Parts: sequence; C-alpha cells; structure tokens
Amino acid sequence: MLIYNIGRLWGADAEGTMRLRRGAEMDCVESPEHAWLEFDPHTGLITGMGTCKAMPAPEEGDMDARGGWVFPSFCDSHTHVIYAGSREGEFRDKIDGLSYEEIARRGGGILNSADRLHEASEDELLAGAMERVEAMMRAGTGAIEIKSGYGLRTADELKMLRVAARIREMVPATVRTTFLGAHAVGREYAGRQGEYVDMVIGEMLPAVAAEGLADYVDVFCDRGFFTAEETTRILEAAARYGLRGKIHGDELAQSGGTEAAVAAGALSVDHLENAGEAQLRLLAESDTCATMLPGASFFSGLPYGPARRAADMGCILALASDYNPGSSPSGDMRMVMSLGCIKMKLSPERALNATTINGAYAMGVSDRVGALGPGREANFFMTHALPDLAYLPYAYTEPLIKGCWLRGRKV
Repeated sequence: MLIYNIGRLWGADAEGTMRLRRGAEMDCVESPEHAWLEFDPHTGLITGMGTCKAMPAPEEGDMDARGGWVFPSFCDSHTHVIYAGSREGEFRDKIDGLSYEEIARRGGGILNSADRLHEASEDELLAGAMERVEAMMRAGTGAIEIKSGYGLRTADELKMLRVAARIREMVPATVRTTFLGAHAVGREYAGRQGEYVDMVIGEMLPAVAAEGLADYVDVFCDRGFFTAEETTRILEAAARYGLRGKIHGDELAQSGGTEAAVAAGALSVDHLENAGEAQLRLLAESDTCATMLPGASFFSGLPYGPARRAADMGCILALASDYNPGSSPSGDMRMVMSLGCIKMKLSPERALNATTINGAYAMGVSDRVGALGPGREANFFMTHALPDLAYLPYAYTEPLIKGCWLRGRKV
C-alpha cells in the first residue's frame, strides 16, 4: 500500500531512533516535503518512504494524500482507562475548593473508584474501557499503557489486568499493561499501611506474575500515599519476577519518588509537578524517562510539571494523558500536546516528540512505534495541509484529523 502526494511526512526516521533528550534533539522533527510512505497491510509494517523524486509507481488501491500531512500516532504512556462509573461528584468538590488530598481523606478519589470496580464484572469493565480506547484511537493514539490500581484487592487487581489483556488482543493499538496495586491502601487495611505493602509483595505480585498479566509494576510514591522506602521494597520484589518499575512521583510533594525510580532503574517516573532542580538533574543523568501529565494539572488545578526545564537539562521527556475518572477524564493526546505548548512552554516540535517517540520509549516500545520508518509499525494519522506544525496544537478543538491507520489498517 502506497500513500503518495504527502505534503509533509512528520516524524520520519530511518535511523531507528529510540528516544530524544536534550533540547537540541527535541527541537528537531524530520519532515520531508512531497513525500510518500509505503507499508504492508498484512504485516502492518512500513516498507519504505521517501520524497516523490524516488517514489514507486502508484498502483490501483494506492492512496493520493492530496497534500495532506502525515504524523506518527501518539503514544500515551500513562492511562487508567479501566474503571467503573464516573466521579463528577468530586468534580463539584473541586469547584468548591477541595484539594486532591482532602477528597481522598473523605473516602473519595482512588478508594471511590475501587469500591465501584469491586462491584463490576470483567465484561462490564471491558465494555466501558473499549469505548474509551476506541475513541483514543480515532483521535490519533496508537500506543497505550493501561494501569491497574482501582482494585486494591488481589482478585480485583487481577480482574483489571485480565481486562487489559483482553483489550490488547482486541485492538490494533500497541498496549502495555502495568500492575499498580500500590495505588492507595485498600479500605480493609486502613491504618495498617505496612501490612498492605507486605500483601502487595507477598500476595499480589506473585499472583500477577504467575498469570503473566503485567509488563511493568508501578507505585504511587507521594505524600499521603507510599514512602520512598516502601516503593523501593516493592520495586525490588518486582525485579525478582523480571518486572521493571514505573513510578508515580513528586506530584503532591518532593516525595523521594524520583530518587527511588532512578535508583531502581525504573523506565519512567510520572507526574513530577513538584520536581525541583535536584530531581531533574538526577533524571538527566539517567535513562529513566520524565513523564509529565498536563491534563491532570489542567483538570485538578495542580502546578504544571517543569517540562521545558527538563528538556533543557537533558531529560528524556514524555507527555501522557493520565486518562482516569477523577483527575484527568480525557485521553485526547492532541489536547495534551496543546497543554504542553500553552502551559509548559514547549515548542511544537518538543511537544510532538514528547507525545510520540518519547512516549513510546516510556512504554518500552520505541523500536516499533513513535516514529515513521522502515520496519516500524504503520501507525499514523493524516490531516489536511496545515500552515505550520504549530497549527496542530494551536487549533486544539478543530477537527484536523481526517484518518488514522494502525498496523496499516484504517480505524
């Protein structure tokens, strides 16, 4: 299958780039003009690309892009799309001035979602999550990390991860799954956090590993949740099962999450709204990705993570949606890109790289997705011709995307 007369082919990469760091690297996006892209719809892989001077002859069934622009699909490396019910009551609480922590202390937040999820069947959870995932794919996302963490009981955490496994089999998007049993302390363990951590390590982790349900293990390491010491214990236990860490850290305070993540060789540390110079310097000297979630800042009134400073200092910077029912009920990665520009002061080039190739790196799949080049999956979306790359985040509600392809097939 050949797509020709592409006005600009963004994210073209023939070198097999795995991630970008430092401002100078993130400022660059290869985007040849008058381009073509060829892929095999049977394997779903890109077989060639280039400019029209060296283009194969079009055949019947090939597609004329008519000057439209082609972009690599977004890679959303932090979502909680499996949940039961919504939390618009807490939305009212936020309007009335209650903080994230105050809502949690009143029994809302994560515990609210855990109560609802406990009553839902796998099929009910699957139906709701599939609606969200399909909407994400239609909006240009081609790789999604799905976390558990609304179970907080072994059976319910396994239920969530089984649903995530079913989603992976049902959709053309690349899906990675993360066990987040240490998202909060379950109600049955109120006042006994140490015992809950022991249960995560001694009961939940072996059960998850036995069924092969998780690619990664996450811990909410922050004020009012899990300590850096508890986080380290959980990640060390996960490593014994061959599971790499991905940490929620430094969202509500400088919690030691970044330090624990880097020490454990975690793939990413996510949130970072309160990360300081010391945390960014540590990340810049490591291969742990700094993943920031501007949708959560926008919806919950939190500070925005220091994304521009992180890129300037040489961190591997990714942006993700944090799609969840309480603090970021949206999986629209174009909006994430826009917030990266508007609120975090990233250039459009940096924001595109942070939501594509570096997002893929934060899921461990940047050898397959996140850029467009031979051997990678044919995951891309097409827009009309735009005045400039900046128009994609600038016109943040305009329906610019006119088609999405995943593994070489239109969705």
